[in-house]
Amino acid sequence: MAGVLSSAASPSPHQACVRTLATQLQPALHWFHRERRWIDQQHLELCRIPAPTFLEQRRAEWFAARLRELDWDARLDRAGNVIATLGSGSPKVALAAHLDTVLAPRSPADISVDGDGTLRGPGVADNGAGLAALLALARLLGEFPDLKESFRPLILVATVGEEGEGNLNGMRSFVAHPPGRHIQNYIVLDGPRLDHITCQALESRRLEVCFSGPGGHSWSDFGAANPVHALAHAISAFAAAASQLAADAPHRLSFNFGLIEGGATVNAIPDSARAKVDLRSENPESIHRLIDLLHQAVSDAESVENRRASGPKLSARIREIGSRPGGTLPPSSPLLSLVQAVDRHLGIASRPDCASTDANIPLSLSLPAISIGAGGQGGNAHTPAEWFHPQGRHLGLQRILLLLAALLQPTG
Repeated sequence: MAGVLSSAASPSPHQACVRTLATQLQPALHWFHRERRWIDQQHLELCRIPAPTFLEQRRAEWFAARLRELDWDARLDRAGNVIATLGSGSPKVALAAHLDTVLAPRSPADISVDGDGTLRGPGVADNGAGLAALLALARLLGEFPDLKESFRPLILVATVGEEGEGNLNGMRSFVAHPPGRHIQNYIVLDGPRLDHITCQALESRRLEVCFSGPGGHSWSDFGAANPVHALAHAISAFAAAASQLAADAPHRLSFNFGLIEGGATVNAIPDSARAKVDLRSENPESIHRLIDLLHQAVSDAESVENRRASGPKLSARIREIGSRPGGTLPPSSPLLSLVQAVDRHLGIASRPDCASTDANIPLSLSLPAISIGAGGQGGNAHTPAEWFHPQGRHLGLQRILLLLAALLQPTG
């Protein structure tokens, strides 16, 4: 599956279909460039509505309202996802983008625009780019009635719970209930980059490590087991062992302690300490090996700290707080062949890759799914310095439109 796609690559069986569609859809393809200022404005407005994981409702309601204004039948489902259709009929293709962000603006001013059009602030690329693309497509279909009629089997989905401990719960719920369980193809828009076609779901586990003890005074109770000391020992030992495993493994794996908490003040022995760790690998066996290493490091740290302690002891526990399943789209999949044909036609150099996105859920169930970027440029995702520039956005939107048109062909 590896390799770079370009116009020089051998044409796929779908190439002629894509060329024909591109000719027929030329006015619609140009619309994305013509209406770029409107798209940029929607992008700015939605990003100024905070939507941290588990607190997406305000943005979801705003998003549903915009879709209704564009003559889509939009509602919030039981999970909080925004579901939008063009009326009656059975959806065949889902176009999805997640609503939530890792960080959230504290005020609208935290999302700013530079003179050159660069958006700055939490979530402007991940996933402001994907959400703006959904709105752009929704409006475009309203302005091209014939195209709108042929796109009735399309459903738009803005999901909750994609990031962090959301555990892909929005997409899980959508796939498990009608109309999601009847969808034939899933296209997930995540971020702006066009150089990838995510067709392998990166498996991951999120775990919380917690040490609990009696606490006490840093001087008078010295000798009591210290949860922070034990946690530090466990993290250090696990990081050393996992780093060696990563160096020796023939495939990629990663680990990250993204949160550490414990204690209340410098002169008190904490009564608890905890850390949250993210484990990922392209190979499921490596996930199990990482979990084993974590359990061993925690057990050893508990024993070491309790042996050292002259007073009350501590205890340790590990609990799973998230599990993202893996899965792979077969190389022979028509969905993969179609997006590759579209990329060759548009001159987009892309390659199949492995990542963790909402597409994990349908892929884990052997349903055809990919995750692609929505166009533009961006960086510093999951940080306060996140940025997005709309240059090249129209190319990503044209890619999405051509792919959807090919999938929704009556004879496809």
